[in-house]
Amino acid sequence: MARLYGKKMMDMRSTQAVNGQIPTIAPELVEFEGGFKDTPEWGSAFIICPWYVYLWYGDKSLVEEYYPDMQRYLDYLTSKSDNHIIAYGLGDWFDIGPENPGVSQLTSNGVTATAIYYYNATIMRKIALLLGKPDDAGRYEKLAADIKRSFNETFWNEATRKYDRDSQAANAMAIYMGLAEGENREQAFGNLVADIRGRDNALTAGDVGYRYVLRALEDHNASDVIYDMNCKYDVPGYGWQLAHGATSLTESWQAYGFISNNHCMLGHLMEWLFSGLGGVRQADHSIAFKEIIFRPEVVGDIREASVSYDSPYGLIKSDWKDNEQSFTLRVEVPANSSASVYLPASELSQITESGTSLAEANGVRDLSSEKNRIFVNIGSGTYNFHVAKKK
Repeated sequence: MARLYGKKMMDMRSTQAVNGQIPTIAPELVEFEGGFKDTPEWGSAFIICPWYVYLWYGDKSLVEEYYPDMQRYLDYLTSKSDNHIIAYGLGDWFDIGPENPGVSQLTSNGVTATAIYYYNATIMRKIALLLGKPDDAGRYEKLAADIKRSFNETFWNEATRKYDRDSQAANAMAIYMGLAEGENREQAFGNLVADIRGRDNALTAGDVGYRYVLRALEDHNASDVIYDMNCKYDVPGYGWQLAHGATSLTESWQAYGFISNNHCMLGHLMEWLFSGLGGVRQADHSIAFKEIIFRPEVVGDIREASVSYDSPYGLIKSDWKDNEQSFTLRVEVPANSSASVYLPASELSQITESGTSLAEANGVRDLSSEKNRIFVNIGSGTYNFHVAKKK
């Protein structure tokens, strides 16, 4: 995938306008109009992708090569802002509203576009620091602070304690991007869950917002909500697509026949299948999965899962099984890497590793606990954890 993103970056730069604009579609073989010509949530892939490539693969080449062009794009977005608010484009494309899908119906495009604009500024600050450009980093830090202040002044209603129109996308993006803080963050998360549960676990967010709905829920240990949202066949979503004959991802949650039914879109759930259900995540501040977190989420009627990922350091694997008597987790940590493993237990005596108590197990160190979970740090190797459930 790293090589593919290099190709994508070339495509985007090949279409970058003199004023810094990145078009919605690249390469731009046909010149479109309106949101199909210029939408911040799409153009911002030019900043987000090279940063993610660095985080996932430790490859700095894209941020080094494209940094000046990325700066020009962020400057372009700034030129399109009014008091640090950007409000144009397609918005949360194909969300589920009262009309046929298309341009965002439930979330103001100023919410999604400005949230992405803020995200860009925070990423550019990190890239500037990585590349040894402290003056640029300071400028982007100030820009991000100005955007955050204006975003909350514009879209947070102190009287109702809601963002914008209280959509799933608006709440999730404010949470994930770090625009909502403190009590407002917890309120926004409560509003997000309340909207989902109030719709009998139906989703509404579109192609921009749904990724952040999943991220916000997982970050708040609410994988049970994610499971409930994505095991429904009676309302638009993945189950609905299957029930209506889809054999690939469709452009609409509703699997409408009058638009594409083979589309690189709405595939957000795959990330959670690895990071939430399978439990393989990268630790904060880790690069290229050198520091791994194993934290599988046992949800619904799922009783086993196995995921693996070929990281730059080697194969990472998580394989768990759950029954009434026990929970077992087998993990593989590649050479020159380390990991933290979170186990569903309240007492150390419940856990063994390869038949040995945790206190005596080789390679297991730094035992800690939190909310009915015990977590340990481990080095490279293969580990077999067994948790005996309390009767």
